[in-house]
Amino acid sequence: MSRRPTRAELLVLKGTEVSLEKLLDLFGVRVRRPWNVHDIGQALADAGLATLPDFATCGARERVQIVALAAAPSPSGEPEEGAAEDSLPSGALPRRMRIGDLPSASGGVQCVSANTPLSQATYLMRHRGYGQLPVTTGMTTLHGVITWRSLALMYEKGKEVALENAMQQDSLPVADARQEFFACLPMLTEQGYLLVRGEDGGLSGLVTPAHVVDRFESAARPFFQLGEIESLLRRWLGAKLTGEAIRSVQNNRRAERRSERVDDLTFGDYVRLLDGQQRQAAMAQQADLNWIAMQAEFLDRAQFVRHLQRVGDIRNRIAHFDAEPLPAEAMRELTAFTALLRDCVA
Repeated sequence: MSRRPTRAELLVLKGTEVSLEKLLDLFGVRVRRPWNVHDIGQALADAGLATLPDFATCGARERVQIVALAAAPSPSGEPEEGAAEDSLPSGALPRRMRIGDLPSASGGVQCVSANTPLSQATYLMRHRGYGQLPVTTGMTTLHGVITWRSLALMYEKGKEVALENAMQQDSLPVADARQEFFACLPMLTEQGYLLVRGEDGGLSGLVTPAHVVDRFESAARPFFQLGEIESLLRRWLGAKLTGEAIRSVQNNRRAERRSERVDDLTFGDYVRLLDGQQRQAAMAQQADLNWIAMQAEFLDRAQFVRHLQRVGDIRNRIAHFDAEPLPAEAMRELTAFTALLRDCVA
């Protein structure tokens, strides 16, 4: 956090509703990240406060209510080692997705006026590769949409070649940006596109099936990549380390959660198994023995552990449903680490 508000500053907000942007600004941050989400949540909890919906998972444009903290702290007062890094925060389910969450829904849309010659409209469609071209007055009054299908129907029915006859005018697929994403899919599937109106009532974007595929590819790919990374790590660690070595990183847990199975380890455990620079001397010594057992002389240990830690940070960000898209650099980190582990396990 850039700053931590005083308890009095936070308590003044109790019972009020503020925008997420205002809440983050109070802490001197603009974008939610795993580290500042934790700090903000802790500051609110220390003041006996929480937010509805959870500020950590709500939409970037949502407003949150500042309420009294309902959940009591755990009896021990401290979380188990490894719990915070691999468990989702309380109530951390993805919020309801809106059609406006797709980048193309707010990225603007090319339109033409009702007095535009049809030849100019079709030239624009061919030149820009558009499959749909709305005909509007301003950005609020929608007269129709020119599509390649509507053009074909004009010629098929022998109508006069004119902009008005080339438009689809009935049952236009238009959605409000605040509508639930999945509720809009049937209309998108049927029509092949969806026009989106923003909060001001004007057209803010256009969504096609390709945009939906891109959205889910960008969201799903990191999950699958991380799944492969954990699978490869478990295979490698399980094949090289003893049950006692695996159990050594679980000593701070309740007895029923300790085991000698690598499948029961958290991502933080993977780091503790191999990091020779960790603060606990006994764990660092055990990590030295573990590294020898891994027979990874071909790897630079310090670089490997740092890379493993960065992957863990990315995993935490994804697990906490960060609203911001995963940066390309983070995706490259996951891809590179996956390739490295494939070579190690092969």
